[in-house]
Amino acid sequence: MVFYKLLIRFLKDNVANAEALKPLSQSLILLIKIFYDLNCQDLPEFFEDNMGKFMEFFQYYLVYNNQYLDNNDEDEAGALERIKTGICEILELYTQKYEEDFPYMDGFFSIIVQLLMSLGEEGKYDTLVCKALSLLTCMVKLERMAPAVTSGETMAQMCEKIALKNIAMREVDEELFEDNPIEYIRRDLEGSDTDTRRRAAADFIRGLMERYESQTTQIITKYITYFLEQHGANPQANWKDKNMAIFLLVAIASRTSTAQLGVTQTNNLVDIVDFFTKHILGDLQTDVNAGSPILKVDAIKFLYTFRSQLTKDQLLTVFPLLVKHLESTNYVVHTYSAIAIERILFLRQGKSMLFSAQDIAPYAEKLLVELFRLIEAGVTPEKLSENDYLMRAVMRVIITCRQDMVPYVNVIMGKLTNILGIVSNNPSNPRFNHYIFESIGALIRFICPVSTGAVGEFENMLFGPFQTILSRDIQEFTPYVFQLLAQLLDHHTGQDLPPAYVSLLDPLLNPPLWEQGNIPALVRLLEVYLTKGINTILASNKLEPILGIFQQKLINSRQNDHYALSLLIAVTKTVPIYLPALVTAVLTRLMSKKKGEKIIFDRFTRNFTLWVCLFFVLEKLGGPDVLIRVFDSMQPGLFGQIITIFVTADLNALRDPIDYKICGVGIVRLLTQSDLILQQPYVNNVWPNVFTALLRMLELPPTANDEGPDDLYTLDINEETTGYQTSFAKLSTAAPVREDPVASLPPCQVYLSQQLIAMTPEKRGAVKSVMPSEASQFLPKYFESAGISMSHF
Repeated sequence: MVFYKLLIRFLKDNVANAEALKPLSQSLILLIKIFYDLNCQDLPEFFEDNMGKFMEFFQYYLVYNNQYLDNNDEDEAGALERIKTGICEILELYTQKYEEDFPYMDGFFSIIVQLLMSLGEEGKYDTLVCKALSLLTCMVKLERMAPAVTSGETMAQMCEKIALKNIAMREVDEELFEDNPIEYIRRDLEGSDTDTRRRAAADFIRGLMERYESQTTQIITKYITYFLEQHGANPQANWKDKNMAIFLLVAIASRTSTAQLGVTQTNNLVDIVDFFTKHILGDLQTDVNAGSPILKVDAIKFLYTFRSQLTKDQLLTVFPLLVKHLESTNYVVHTYSAIAIERILFLRQGKSMLFSAQDIAPYAEKLLVELFRLIEAGVTPEKLSENDYLMRAVMRVIITCRQDMVPYVNVIMGKLTNILGIVSNNPSNPRFNHYIFESIGALIRFICPVSTGAVGEFENMLFGPFQTILSRDIQEFTPYVFQLLAQLLDHHTGQDLPPAYVSLLDPLLNPPLWEQGNIPALVRLLEVYLTKGINTILASNKLEPILGIFQQKLINSRQNDHYALSLLIAVTKTVPIYLPALVTAVLTRLMSKKKGEKIIFDRFTRNFTLWVCLFFVLEKLGGPDVLIRVFDSMQPGLFGQIITIFVTADLNALRDPIDYKICGVGIVRLLTQSDLILQQPYVNNVWPNVFTALLRMLELPPTANDEGPDDLYTLDINEETTGYQTSFAKLSTAAPVREDPVASLPPCQVYLSQQLIAMTPEKRGAVKSVMPSEASQFLPKYFESAGISMSHF
């Protein structure tokens, strides 16, 4: 507070001293930032007690003007604009977080309204306008502000003199559209660090709609009608009026929306389909290069925005028009066409995809030809990979068409490998790169199972670019290459490696290659090597180096120890003779998770539990007693400690339906098929404890499966979610199809009942003598579901 008072005094004393005002104004900007930082988590008592004094300062500087603080730059914000912007951020913070403790809000409302009405169109005011609009949006949503919002002509004036003024397309917007189209698209679709005036004004209108839907709709509709009439009078000269009308209609028609689906709920007072028919469809039906390109974009974006509100028949009617607009010479127009097509193909109808391969079959070849033509127009790696929206559309068309790609798959793969070779010289756009590899993975996934010889053809086309990537150590691409190599090898049969893969094995086992970003993909690749080429691996003495990777790079790594279990499963399935040596390392790592009386359960412990249960499930490994003997050979009674301390305690963490059933079946087999667990030292304590843990697990059902489209149809890479990561980007299309070793078995409760009955009379007698009391509560219903009488037990 002392600093504020001193600074305000110095500013007033030097009101006409430009040199003195520079450092003083910068100091005030810093104090405002400090004020925000000190209040952003909680409202400190000091600031609550002195709120009135601070708000007096803020009110003063929101209306303050001083020619000596003007930097005379129309584009760059000066000190005064930055001061007012910082104050608006503070007021928005207080409005959102501390509304009940902020009695001064009402006094700021009229000040912010007047401020927004007074600011010009110059770029220097853009950030201030956006922040002030954001603050005003928060205010108008509050019930306490209703008297101020609805007073007299306030709402109408805010719509006309604030919203409309900032929605109008400015010269700077047109220049961006023409000179930097990809940036225009990104700002329009995704926003940016600095929101645009248009976006902020649209958000303000939607803020008004939340509480005053009818009044706002009525006011804005009048302007929409006016702008459409102006456009109708002279369409060529007044194209901006139609642009305004469309933008305003979208603002008042959209209630809720998501990036994946567009608008999900609309304003019932607005007829979207009628507006589309009368004012949008015509722009799509004219020649792709005729008229205003911005109005073309408006029409396509209207479809994009309201795609979830249109029927399949309506979308099928306009779909060929979107495909046709890929031929537009305007960068923004053809890019928006690709964006709209990709998002329409992503739509679902209930539990099915809205569009099938048959629906787009007439357009699929044309789509891909045009998309690749647009991508390949880039003359440099940077320019070619600039437009990730086009490559995303390629990926979506392939995923939608699937096996229908067979007639021209080699052409598509050739295009993809050619593009891959070019962008390898400078991998500058991570999203574009990811879509290339997803597209390649999709072709492998869908074509190889249905086309004889496809694996060999793909390998011939891909191994060249892959070798280049690996030899040049292009780190952005190597994890992708390993995933696709695993996918290709997985389509081979037999247990002998093809020569091309044999030559790759030594480089793959080079320890420096096993850096963090490569490890998940390399582990997957080694799993496939073991499954598809164990004969070759053993004959060439490559198993020892693989086990060396297990010991040196995986099992003792805090970040990668869970991948060691994945490799362990592959090794034990193919060469179980190495089990004791591997289990020793695994148990050493497992015991490190025990910190005194506390156990750290993580991905490693969960994978360990899954591995133990999977071992019990796989009959070819010899049954539960094989693993019990391995454990107890290291230390008598060790198995009992491991199963009760780690496995049973972690059972309920495995909620995936396949994992859940593997664990349930595995524990049932341990309890009913093991001889050792029914002997000392396990029968009296371990057996009942494990049985009780099984009951707890069976009473908590697994995570429900979504019976909708498979994950590939709904693949949606988003950097804010889990799709794209800088350290390791997992390819959904290259992910292995999950094996379910217990698919043929009945539900766990039924299987438990059947296996209890299948035990010999001697074993049944032994388990009944140690059966926990809880069993009587649950076993009758399990037996009933199995159609077995409890009397048989």
